Amino acid sequence: MKDTPRYKNPALPVQERVNDLLARMTLHEKVMQLNQRPIGEDSNPNNASTWTEFDPLLGSVLSFFGGVDARNAYQRVAMEQTRLGIPIIWGFDVIYGYKHIFPIPLAQASAFSPKLVQDIVANSAVEARNETGVDLVFAPMCEVCRDPRWGRVMESYGEDTWLVSKLTEASVRGVAQASPNMSACLKHFCGYSASMGGRDYHATEIPDLAMRETYLPPFEAGVKAGAKVIMSSFNTLNGIPAVRHRGLLNDILRGEWHFPGFVVADCLAVAQLQDQGFTADAEKQATAALSAGNDMDMVSLVYLALEKAVQEGRIQEALLDTAVAHVLTVKFELGLFEHPYIEEPLPFPAPDLAKLAMDSALKTAVLLENRHETLPVPPGLRKIALVGPAAADCSVYIGGWAVVAKATREYTTTLRDEISTYFPGADIAYSRGCGFLAEDGDDEAIAAAVQAAAKSEVIFAALGERGNMSGEYRSRANLGLPGRQLKLLEALRKTGKPLVVLLFTGRPLCLQEVADNCDALLLLWENGFRGAAAAWELVTGKATPSGKLPMSFPRVVGQIPCHYNQRPSCRSLKENFQAEYIDLEEGPQYPFGHGLSYTAFGYDDLHIAKTGDGFRAEVTVTNTGKRPGQETVIWYLGDPEADIVQPQWKVIGAGQVALAPGEKQTVGLDILPDRDLAYPDATGRRQLEPGRFILNASRRCQAEFWL
Repeated sequence: MKDTPRYKNPALPVQERVNDLLARMTLHEKVMQLNQRPIGEDSNPNNASTWTEFDPLLGSVLSFFGGVDARNAYQRVAMEQTRLGIPIIWGFDVIYGYKHIFPIPLAQASAFSPKLVQDIVANSAVEARNETGVDLVFAPMCEVCRDPRWGRVMESYGEDTWLVSKLTEASVRGVAQASPNMSACLKHFCGYSASMGGRDYHATEIPDLAMRETYLPPFEAGVKAGAKVIMSSFNTLNGIPAVRHRGLLNDILRGEWHFPGFVVADCLAVAQLQDQGFTADAEKQATAALSAGNDMDMVSLVYLALEKAVQEGRIQEALLDTAVAHVLTVKFELGLFEHPYIEEPLPFPAPDLAKLAMDSALKTAVLLENRHETLPVPPGLRKIALVGPAAADCSVYIGGWAVVAKATREYTTTLRDEISTYFPGADIAYSRGCGFLAEDGDDEAIAAAVQAAAKSEVIFAALGERGNMSGEYRSRANLGLPGRQLKLLEALRKTGKPLVVLLFTGRPLCLQEVADNCDALLLLWENGFRGAAAAWELVTGKATPSGKLPMSFPRVVGQIPCHYNQRPSCRSLKENFQAEYIDLEEGPQYPFGHGLSYTAFGYDDLHIAKTGDGFRAEVTVTNTGKRPGQETVIWYLGDPEADIVQPQWKVIGAGQVALAPGEKQTVGLDILPDRDLAYPDATGRRQLEPGRFILNASRRCQAEFWL
């Protein structure tokens, strides 16, 4: 034992082990620790990388599909056939499932439930680790998203900073719950979601105040929750590429938040400094990114130029040592030196993944319209029409990461597969009607669908986006139903039959014309491998919708941005009889927090009392309808007089209550001034001003209080 290197002694502090190992490493070994590469084809089709020869000195491998045995074999080479035996960290995009797919993150946010998110993430992480040996999960995407044209809104938790922060914390906890040998990776640091016009990979211009109050808090929450890795972004921020943004990576992340882990660039981002107009010189790219605080390069191999740069004195080896120390720290903290191999499968936190998937699909659905109480449909229907391109297409339930997740028909059923279970003995007429693209379908196909629907008692129109229409590099300029779907819907409407739209999408859509041409509109999102069955559970009333929108749905694209928490205008529009646009009704089609139920809820007796360290708010919620249901109480704060003008409303809390018909319950919220009433300035300093505040419960009732 006397000759055992100190870095191999698990009883010693991590910092001591890091220092000992770092002192033993050659320059080449250090440089290799800062490189991340795939073995085999990259699982993400947006990444321009295919095959690479395995190098056991690599710091990290990503997107590996070879299975646990092959992963262990590669790891064994790194541990037993290299001079120092440094383990490789294995990363993978586990966004909302691996083989068994759950609702997309934007859908998960509709439940306003950190517990649900943690459960989904924990089980997804376990499956991925058992299948491929993952140590590092490239999630959550903890960016606040306010432009639905951007395809990656489907990976986000929506437009509200408080909600995104809470669900980020839950996601980080979920990965740690799966295994103490795993970590989440927060992405993309920072401002990627605000790309101009919603165009993926484009530049962002974000004022310092907006960064502090909107975009940075979820990342800070994730760091505090224990995430050990952060992914820097593709975009330029105010003219500076994120991978070489010292203000973000060094001053804020390290200086203010004291982040001890490592930063990895997004795929090819360092090499793309050439495209962003910084430099085409690989050495300059590498030294600029490393100097700013970007520790690891993903895929591009630009960081290999650091070896020569150090040898020739153009960059100090001490800077390299700092980055390597960050990487080694994470490897030690995850226990990779003691447990480099996957030996036993992890137990799933949920004993039944199908039940969890069903539960999550039910809780995340949002009932947008329900005229004449069309839903739930009455029992005993004999003639039903199921129409539309989403009725028999697995992709609409699985979404844009299906390739990465290896989701197959083996796990996923469609609306058409499941409908007979819920309507036994009914005569079901199915017709696709049209596809998702303009060229997929014609007037004859629509006419055939209408003819089939005309004989029915109710029409279910399954519409929306195909799975590959949302996600990375899937920006859309037009947010209506793609293809000829609206024309199909308008034709179905003319039959006069009750018409229910089952909507599958990875982003908010502009739904004015859809709402005008249906009786009920049920938003199901891309809702996972049990999504089709969940849809029928909701339609038949076996379950009641309870989801609330985490992101506003605009009336038209020209209304963007239309998020709920904007600052007030200098003129009161209503008092001056003015409109935001002379040709558009005011407000979004469906605002943040909107979501109907099959029952009704009353709000009464909102009161606020001073406590020792803050305030206690309580409101009575009553189920005034005839069905049991769950209501989400969203607490909005207004600060009408502030030195820095505040958004008209911001969320400071949320909670659920399940009530039987006629039942009432008191729902409470603790308000802490430093946490809930203070706000940041452009430097991040929080200001707490005495004065009047307004608390609003789900836009149903409100009360004033004074600090």
